[in-house]
Order: sequence, then C-alpha cells, then structure tokens
Amino acid sequence: MKSKSFLVFGLGRFGSSLARSLCEQGQQVMAIDSNEENVQDIAPYVTEAVQLDATDEVALATLDVSSFDGAAVSIGQNVRDSVLICVLLKEMGIPYLIAKANDELHAKVLRKIGVDRVVFPERDMGERVARSMITSGVVDLMQLGDDFQIVEIRTPAKWAGNTLVGLNIRRKYGISILAVHRGSGYLVSPSADLQLEADDTLLVLGKEDDIEDLNE
Repeated sequence: MKSKSFLVFGLGRFGSSLARSLCEQGQQVMAIDSNEENVQDIAPYVTEAVQLDATDEVALATLDVSSFDGAAVSIGQNVRDSVLICVLLKEMGIPYLIAKANDELHAKVLRKIGVDRVVFPERDMGERVARSMITSGVVDLMQLGDDFQIVEIRTPAKWAGNTLVGLNIRRKYGISILAVHRGSGYLVSPSADLQLEADDTLLVLGKEDDIEDLNE
C-alpha cells in the first residue's frame, strides 16, 4: 500500500496517539503543536515534528497544506482555535479533514464549516468498552449503523477443535468470520476447513441480536 502523508495538529493524548499510530502503520506524519515540550516528546515517533501556532495564517501557509493527503485537528478544549484551524485548512485546500469535538455544539460548527469527519475519542471509546463489558466474551466492538456490528470475540469453548465448515456458523448463527487472530498473526478470510483452537480470537460480522445470542 502506498504511503500517505498527514498533518496532526494538537499533541495531547489523542493527537500524540494518532500521530504515532499513523507512523507505525507506515504513513508520513508531520505533528504540529504550539507547545515546545509536546513537539519534543513526539519527535522520535513521527516523520517530522514542528512547533507552530496553527491559528496564524501566515505560519500555517508555510506547511504547503494542499500537498498532504489529510489532516487531523485534535484540539478539543479550545473551541475557537479548533474552528479557526479547520477553516484555514479548508481554505488552503486540505483534501480530507478530521477534527476532535468537545461537545455536540462544537461538532455542529465543525460540520458546518466542512470538516469531513468529527470524532469524540473519549466518548466513543467509553461506549465501545461499555458494550464489551456488557456482552460476555466480547474483546472489542465496532458498530456499523443501527443493526450490524464487527466484534472481536473469544472462541466459544464448544467451537474449539471444530472446523468452520463443520460448525456451519453462517447458517446456524447468522454471522460471518472475517478473520482469526492466532498467536501474533491474523488469518484473514479463513478457509472453511480451518480448525479453530481454544486460544483463537475471532473477528465476526453480524447483527447485534445474533451476536448476543451467540454469547448466550
């Protein structure tokens, strides 16, 4: 996969984690913050780290924003700075923009000015963890619309030692196995004759009710 280039503005916990994760996945990342200490902390983990006041239009213009594939603005608490930076990035031709919102009103403003995706990292993670705590056997969960979920579950004890075709999972349970996490690797689109092991973790796609029935 061809490497892409991204700008990350705001190097708090979310911004720093995002910048590092992008780099770990082989992407080119320029991390930006007005705080020198934050810039120094992230520098070893990204392609380039820059101390800059992104609300300064002249300073921001020096980054050649339109040459990047996308940007993330992770300044949630200072709503004025968050909105101003997003407006400037859009005016300068950023192709794709993600921004962190502090609340629903902040999110509404961000969407109005053309932000492509608004995120609530703490709230979204809290909801995911809550769902995984409520549903037995679930390791992690991603909601797809109102009905479908992609869920990482521990292999049910009664499935261990059986093949996927023998379990007839899709017909019996209404779910699909997308991948099997075994050891340190993933078996993507596993073959029907794959025999499940007790320590496997399964990435499954299905309706919420079917997944809940499975765990019961």
